[in-house]
Amino acid sequence: MSATGTRPTLAGISEPAAAAAISAACKTLYLTGTAKIAASMAEEAARARLSHQGYLAEVLTFECDQREDRRRDRRVKEAKFPRPKRLEDLDLAHIPDLPPATMTQLAGGSWIDAGEPLVLLGDSGTGKTHLLIGLGTAAAEQGRRVRYITTAALVNELVEAADNKELSRLVGKYARLDLLCLDEVGYVKLDTHGAELLFQIITAREERASIACASNANFSEWGQTFTDPRLAAAIVDRLTFRGHIINTGTDSYRLKTTRQAQKG
Repeated sequence: MSATGTRPTLAGISEPAAAAAISAACKTLYLTGTAKIAASMAEEAARARLSHQGYLAEVLTFECDQREDRRRDRRVKEAKFPRPKRLEDLDLAHIPDLPPATMTQLAGGSWIDAGEPLVLLGDSGTGKTHLLIGLGTAAAEQGRRVRYITTAALVNELVEAADNKELSRLVGKYARLDLLCLDEVGYVKLDTHGAELLFQIITAREERASIACASNANFSEWGQTFTDPRLAAAIVDRLTFRGHIINTGTDSYRLKTTRQAQKG
């Protein structure tokens, strides 16, 4: 557009000059996807006898798709999952308490939009962490802000923030997430101070933003983790109210998978 704000006059331009102008414009506008495919798409458009408007639509649609892919990848990276896990890689036959219809509902993420909690209970190796990461990944790819962290790591982070007088900032940071994936609840015994700090995170998200947690201990055993029975009861109450509770059972999913692979 010219300095006067009117549309510039279209004039004849050679193909090399046009390619150079497109490259320069893409660099200025940060159109990284378009810069790579503009020339090849122009050739395809010519072969398909697309109009100028049709070609422009194809290029801009490609750029939008590329940006969405990068945004999705960035959300997954920001979630800090320890390893890639996808829901479609999990054999639901090993988790009778999770029928396909329930899995489809959870994967859709409506429970996250409603601020409902999710608790995964089961013995070690039964697929809890796979489910937790898989659901978190699906949520991140749908555009939600997700963070995965173990209970012990979160408590350590909270204690350090409290010591540095930055607790309010950190609690606010976790409160703004769409989904907090809290793994290994009950694996490590927490002192009273650590348990109270964790309770602040849970309270800050109560009925507003979802927490998905995984534990190998039944609710009746959480008092051993949080030391104070009243605090343990309050945490259980907040993580189960209007929540989804999935029992992954006692049979090790990893052990079954290994044995099947050996038989195969």
